[in-house]
Amino acid sequence: MGILLKSTGTDAATNEGGSLEFSRRRRIFTVEFAMKKVNVYVILALQQLISGGTHIVAKVVVADVDPAALTFMRSIVASAGLLAVLWTRSGPLRIERRDWGRVALMGFLGVSLNQFLYLYGLSYTTAANGALLYAATPVFVLLLSHLFLKETISLKKSIGITIAFIGIAIVIFERGVDLSSDYAMGNFLILVAVIGWTLAMIVGKGLIVRYGALRTTAAMMTAGAVIFAPFGLFSTLQVPISMLGAFDWAGILYLALGTSILGYLLWYHALGRIDASKVAVFANGQPVIAAILSLVFLDYTITGSFVTGSMITIAGIIITQRG
Repeated sequence: MGILLKSTGTDAATNEGGSLEFSRRRRIFTVEFAMKKVNVYVILALQQLISGGTHIVAKVVVADVDPAALTFMRSIVASAGLLAVLWTRSGPLRIERRDWGRVALMGFLGVSLNQFLYLYGLSYTTAANGALLYAATPVFVLLLSHLFLKETISLKKSIGITIAFIGIAIVIFERGVDLSSDYAMGNFLILVAVIGWTLAMIVGKGLIVRYGALRTTAAMMTAGAVIFAPFGLFSTLQVPISMLGAFDWAGILYLALGTSILGYLLWYHALGRIDASKVAVFANGQPVIAAILSLVFLDYTITGSFVTGSMITIAGIIITQRG
């Protein structure tokens, strides 16, 4: 190689310069690519921190604010914020008349059922349990898609689903198999809330393809706020507004703007940058984040059953995702 370069000096200089320029550009590209990757993972970490914090904030606020009133206030603020984001990006909310029935069903499942039962259940159980049950959403999506959409489930996914449900059962009954206890009732309510959210995603699958995730989510939240309004407004009027502190209002805004809008935008930004499978893996860390935050802010005690159930559940989720 060196002999050839010496025998053709001009060409050698040109090739050497070109090689150096190519190497420099490759290094720049590599650095920029690495920075983009780092930024995405930082964004995902922030999104998971916001999501993990959701369970902590909700647990604290629901102690002062009725779950129905909190659901209503959160959905009103979140729908207004999502509509504003949508307007700045692509204009007003436009949904064809034929699709509003499905949007209304999504609103009922995603707001009236999901958000209300989650907050109501959280008043009886722990924030860490709520986070773990929501982390199992991919398992429920797969199972219910099989039941309602006849999507096939591989043997490996079936094993993952079974393992995840074993872990969930351990967490739900970590204080003993007592179906009459408030703790077990809270876990079951959140489990139903997760199923409601899963059904909302299944119902909205075609709408997301047609209108995009942001427009569909804004429509669902708006419809949900309207459907929940009679019950939510009545409950809100019973809340002594003057008794709510600054932290309560900050918590309401956190749930509405931080979780429902900022968390959503960060999540879909990450989905546009890296593979969905890698994004999904990050979601498995949410119960861990919620447990750590509970230890710090809620004087929460981690039990051996919770650790065991969490590890089994997360293992089942990962097997399901990779199956």
